[in-house]
Amino acid sequence: MTGRRSFFDVEGAAMGFLIRVVVNAVALIAVAYIVPGIHVSGIAGALIAALILGVVNAILRPILIIISLPLEIVTLGLFTFVINGLLFWLVGAFHVGLIVDGFWPAFWGAIVMGIISWALSLLTRGMEKPA
Repeated sequence: MTGRRSFFDVEGAAMGFLIRVVVNAVALIAVAYIVPGIHVSGIAGALIAALILGVVNAILRPILIIISLPLEIVTLGLFTFVINGLLFWLVGAFHVGLIVDGFWPAFWGAIVMGIISWALSLLTRGMEKPA
């Protein structure tokens, strides 16, 4: 096969992206019910917050992990939980559908969201491939 992507590959990638955003929005709504101190304004707010959380995680998370590499090594990678909590808290500070009351709700919310979105991703695996 050549290095070019067909129309169906692009369509599958777009569908995969949409599925991930919806899965993360559902996970955000579940986190709001489970973790005290996290509030979601509704389905539209959860979708917007999930999209922004995905962009923030894709851009800032690798940079922060590289900057904090000595802490990552000393804590055997556990400092990643702190980074995830800080990024979750940052998105909550934007007030775009997600409100986080402080660092500790953000810390636990990021952990719970990771677990829920992982489980939901297992259930939706393979849905983005066109027939």
